Amino acid sequence: MQVVPKMLLTSQEHPFFDHFGSPGDLTARQFLSHIAFQIPKCFYLTGAFFKSSQKFKHTILLVLVHPIRLEGPINEESMSRIFYRLLAIAGALCLFAPSLFSQSETPVDTGATAWMLTSTALVLMMVPGLAMFYGGLVRTKNVLGTMMHSFVAMGIMTILWVVAGYAMCFGPNVLGGWFGWDNGFLFLKKLDDSILDVGVPEYVFSMFQAKFAIITPALIAGAFAERVRFKSYVVFIALWGLLVYNPLCHWVWASDGFLFNLGANGAIDFAGGTVVHISAGVSGLVAALFLGARRGFPKTAMPPSNLVMTMIGGGLLWVGWFGFNAGSSIQSGLSTAQALTATQVAAAAGAITWMIIEGWHQGKATALGLVSGILAGLVAVTPAAGVVQPIGAMALGVLASFGCYGAIMIKNKLKYDDSLDAFGVHGVGGIIGAIFLAFFIRPSWMQAAAEAAGGSWSVWQQLGVQIVAVAIAVVYAGLMTWILMLLINKTMGFRSTAEKEMQGLDSAYHGEHGYGFLNPS
Repeated sequence: MQVVPKMLLTSQEHPFFDHFGSPGDLTARQFLSHIAFQIPKCFYLTGAFFKSSQKFKHTILLVLVHPIRLEGPINEESMSRIFYRLLAIAGALCLFAPSLFSQSETPVDTGATAWMLTSTALVLMMVPGLAMFYGGLVRTKNVLGTMMHSFVAMGIMTILWVVAGYAMCFGPNVLGGWFGWDNGFLFLKKLDDSILDVGVPEYVFSMFQAKFAIITPALIAGAFAERVRFKSYVVFIALWGLLVYNPLCHWVWASDGFLFNLGANGAIDFAGGTVVHISAGVSGLVAALFLGARRGFPKTAMPPSNLVMTMIGGGLLWVGWFGFNAGSSIQSGLSTAQALTATQVAAAAGAITWMIIEGWHQGKATALGLVSGILAGLVAVTPAAGVVQPIGAMALGVLASFGCYGAIMIKNKLKYDDSLDAFGVHGVGGIIGAIFLAFFIRPSWMQAAAEAAGGSWSVWQQLGVQIVAVAIAVVYAGLMTWILMLLINKTMGFRSTAEKEMQGLDSAYHGEHGYGFLNPS
């Protein structure tokens, strides 16, 4: 069968052209009436052009322009036909100009958007999960006060994020790249009709990122639980979010952040190992050392108030972590599946490894040990979730359990009071994951890094990049936290008085009791 090239079709060869009639002599009245007759057709066809699939666009376009093609000598008739057809096309194009421009905008990917909305909710669920995890580990008299540290962060950090946080994290570099800024991002006003290239509304991306800004300072509270003034804590997390979290977020995740562009393909922090866990863990350690130990530590027994609640909180954290890690792909596709799988495998490996270590070291596996292993694995895989295969995730979970268990043993020997092991789990786990992921990166990522480097890129080169990024995060978070602690302690005091500490945070700062009217010490 002979195929006629589409651009060579004539009016006799295509049924669409039958609508336009044949040439003839035109009087002025006929000319005007013919224009009136042709314009609706052009309007219809032009609208169909913008709404049709690519397969049929060429056909409709040929219908619109075909009468302009001249056959034979140029005369009054042919010039008239050119004129009225151009006039009709111009009018139709004006009518459909909005449609034309809308085609150039990125359409919303409903599947990706649905997943990001789900991920945002999952990460927010981690905050009450953390509150339950921490609340169950403290003494009965401090349950509500400890849980309040997590819940108040949901309010404080959300407002700060909307006002200035998003602008500082994802705006273009200012002050030499210390943080970003864009006046349009103030109160998120620039995001009203913005859609990212991946098809997700920028509002959704902003709210997803806001949840990271919420949970990070809440993690710090585990290091100095049971001994801080509530008002001082509120001021601390507000300043810490603005001066520590936002700059780190910008350096690591903004397109012009210097850690994002460090090395061939940047320092790897897929979902927050450096930005969230290392910064929170190190800051928690500094704060714990600055404030000193709880009264009676370590001689006085300080048993957990409710390990059942702690385990439930740990379970909620595990579930929410799928949004934390898999949601960080900012799409719904292959990378999402890779990150989700790595998250599940690392958590399971961390849990089993911790149980084995405890059984060997203490003779029995504990519920607290199991949930601690889950968290260790989750923390370690967070920076690596999108770049390692399941075997790499499993290895990171195992390494994190050994590392975090060892860090807690060292804490007990040194007798510093990291109340709920914020540094021992989040700080150490984050460091292990951020550094050792270099040995488990999938080949496709290394190939892309080699291309970016202009030839080759080795594991050892990437390891160097990861170590530099971790060192910068440790030094910056630690130093800034110390400065903030000094400032707050000088102006309003940070640590509770001995009387209120003995009374308990629930009653002293909130006038409430977590378990009825009886709060045993």
